[in-house]
Amino acid sequence: MAAALAAGNSVIAKPAEQTSLVGYYAVQLLHEAGIPREVLQFLPGDGATVGAALTKDPRVAGIAFTGSTFTARAINRAMAQRDAPIGVLIAETGGQNALIADSSALPEQLVKDVLGSAFTSAGQRCSAARILFVQDDVAERVIEMLAGAMAELQVGDPALLSTDVGPVIDTDAVKMLDEHAARMATEARLIAEAPGGEHLAHGTFFLPRAWELKSLDQLEDEKFGPALHVIRWKASELDKVIAAINSTGYGLTLGIHSRIDETVERIASQVRVGNVYVNRNQIGAVVGVQPFGGQGLSGTGPKAGGPHYLPRFATEKAVTINTTAAGGNASLLTLED
Repeated sequence: MAAALAAGNSVIAKPAEQTSLVGYYAVQLLHEAGIPREVLQFLPGDGATVGAALTKDPRVAGIAFTGSTFTARAINRAMAQRDAPIGVLIAETGGQNALIADSSALPEQLVKDVLGSAFTSAGQRCSAARILFVQDDVAERVIEMLAGAMAELQVGDPALLSTDVGPVIDTDAVKMLDEHAARMATEARLIAEAPGGEHLAHGTFFLPRAWELKSLDQLEDEKFGPALHVIRWKASELDKVIAAINSTGYGLTLGIHSRIDETVERIASQVRVGNVYVNRNQIGAVVGVQPFGGQGLSGTGPKAGGPHYLPRFATEKAVTINTTAAGGNASLLTLED
């Protein structure tokens, strides 16, 4: 909203139906800050009705969307079918995000960053780690430490300071994760499951879980929630690991844990993702400091908070002036909303 407004556009704010109240208060704050109500309109509703009507409307010049790859495709198709000027689509979608750890990684730091990347916000971040590739030489120790750390996780009310992991967003999310867990029970080895309790009887909770897989092919698509998948790899297989990650088509975030500069450079130069995080967690990019955005199935770009984001909400106009007195021609480039 802020970028589109700063570029001079009028904006219709349509949040996901699960986040209508948050969206409402965000718009109220912008109105209180001085944005005219006729410039910024709040329009809550279901995506299949309100969202679909907006994407088909020829008066909509562009759409900035955050959500699933499936929905982004539907928006793209709807905009292309309009009898209207070609619209702008800025999409930030999901990711089958991986973290690669070699044998030089510090196990304590690695496990801490894996927990944060996979389970913060109940795994409901598009940047969250979904797969941990850990080198076979240190896999046993890392997996043992991961299981021990997960046993200490506190799942419950996010309003309590003692809570580490809160609920997922709705019952549909729980159903999807439960179905995935049932499939993993027959196709993978359970590493750990965070402890639960009677206090979770009311609410949309899914206990954080980690499974060990044989290969990345066992994951068909992104599972949006506190679900981590661990895959071992041998030192001679690094290029295969990178190729497997690239083959998913997603390209949002990648984590690297290594104390070998050559390994870090090798991975970062070959992997096709928007953001690479080295020896830290892979969530929580600060807009304006760490520009964020993906490629491929993970989004269209440009990166939010980056130098090319704001101009994407404007169109260019070139004005050429005959400056005979100066001995040549000068061009002036301006931006319009």
